[in-house]
Amino acid sequence: MRVDSAVLHRFSFRAPLVATVACAVVALSGCSVFQGQPAPVVPVTADAGAQTSTVTQLQKFLWVFSPYRPDIQQGNFVSQEMLSQLKVGQTRDQVKFILGTPLLTDIFHGDRWDYPFYLARGNGELTSARVTIYFKDNVVAKFDGGNLPTEKEYIARIAGAPKKTEAAVQKKEEAGSASIKINK
Repeated sequence: MRVDSAVLHRFSFRAPLVATVACAVVALSGCSVFQGQPAPVVPVTADAGAQTSTVTQLQKFLWVFSPYRPDIQQGNFVSQEMLSQLKVGQTRDQVKFILGTPLLTDIFHGDRWDYPFYLARGNGELTSARVTIYFKDNVVAKFDGGNLPTEKEYIARIAGAPKKTEAAVQKKEEAGSASIKINK
């Protein structure tokens, strides 16, 4: 069986072209895997509060060629509102009611509870925070938390900025209905 020379001619030009495109895609996706990886998170001190690292424009561009990465949240989220309810002299049960069960309780440091938090967004942003509670005689002696985000800031970070709130829509409707008055 003979293969027509026209078919061989087309194949001889297409194969190198397809191989070149495939190599370029593999090379670019390989670059995004190595350069797109965020730097390891520096251990967070409790005094520093929440720390967020952002991605560069190049990393955002190369993310197109990388696989899907879901958002990963680990630990206890402690907001500024929750931390403001915490007072020196509260019992362990009161602290557990306000902040939840601590993620880290150390057998060697029985009078210390740690509430670490870690959020790795799929786009490469890393947010980490740590709240530490110190007890003496089963009551809070001191606590470290630093500058923590509010609950609204945290929700905005995860869900994005709200487009239109119901209050803004309602105000607009009220303004529209106020302009139309029927006098009898």
